[in-house]
Amino acid sequence: MLFRSLLRWTAPLLIAASSLHASAQTTLRIGFQKSASLLTLQKSSGSLEKKLAPLGVTVKWVEFPAGPQLLEGLNVGAVDVGFVGEAPPIFAQAAGARFVYIGFDPAAPEAEAIVVPKDSAIKTLADLKGRKIALNKGSNVHYLLVKALEKQGLKYSDVQPVYLPPADARAAFERGAVDAWVIWDPFLAAVEKQSGARLLQDGRGLVNNYAYYLAERGFAQQHPQVIQALFDDNQAQAAHVKANVKAAAAVIAPLQGLEPEVVEKSLTRYQFGVKPLTAAVAAEQQKIADAFHALGLIPKPIRVADALPTTTVAEAVR
Repeated sequence: MLFRSLLRWTAPLLIAASSLHASAQTTLRIGFQKSASLLTLQKSSGSLEKKLAPLGVTVKWVEFPAGPQLLEGLNVGAVDVGFVGEAPPIFAQAAGARFVYIGFDPAAPEAEAIVVPKDSAIKTLADLKGRKIALNKGSNVHYLLVKALEKQGLKYSDVQPVYLPPADARAAFERGAVDAWVIWDPFLAAVEKQSGARLLQDGRGLVNNYAYYLAERGFAQQHPQVIQALFDDNQAQAAHVKANVKAAAAVIAPLQGLEPEVVEKSLTRYQFGVKPLTAAVAAEQQKIADAFHALGLIPKPIRVADALPTTTVAEAVR
């Protein structure tokens, strides 16, 4: 249903996609979320455009509100490469989306959490039983909620999930329409600072919270040098952010519509810098897929290995 409902707004992009493929794919179309701080910085700096210019490749940035919508854009041919959390690729693969994992960012378990209002009577995970919990369905925090409940001996059916995108979830959280919110940075840092939300449980000891770079399979096979340039630029920007967190936050904050202090806090909870996918990381992703199938969150079992490339990006450009 999600895939079909999004076709309306992706139709113009799909038409553009067809024309680009017809002209030998001279444009790299990157799907990103404004909350993805490093990509937001890359976009604003123009550094990738400079790196790709000698290859005769231009860049088009396509913004999406969250990972599931981005995966739909990738599936219908509106973008070539995207960056999302752990759960969206699993839901998308179960729905028949075609993509390959091409890289991942290191674990960042502190960058997602379950929060409650500062004066909430909820003090422990056990207190979540029967409560309304807001989250973006199919996003990285979906697995955090599953594992947090499991830790407490609760079932997913013991709570009332309320599926809302971040902006709507924030509004519902602040007016008391939900009892808790499972969310990622920088939205997490924002609600902590701006409304005094209390952290009930972050991902430490429960989840890895990896983030993944995905690509349309044909694009990945035909343009490894373009993807390598994206990754080289990503790593350079990552090194800059790590060495200059406060300065980077000052640049990123107005782009995300947030205060510099909020962005700075969120930046310290991420470990930026894309790496080639490893067997161990793929195995962790398979665990999430198996858990979602066992809970009936996806309609069929999937094999993450089916969405892995035959070679790494670095090997393909040799």
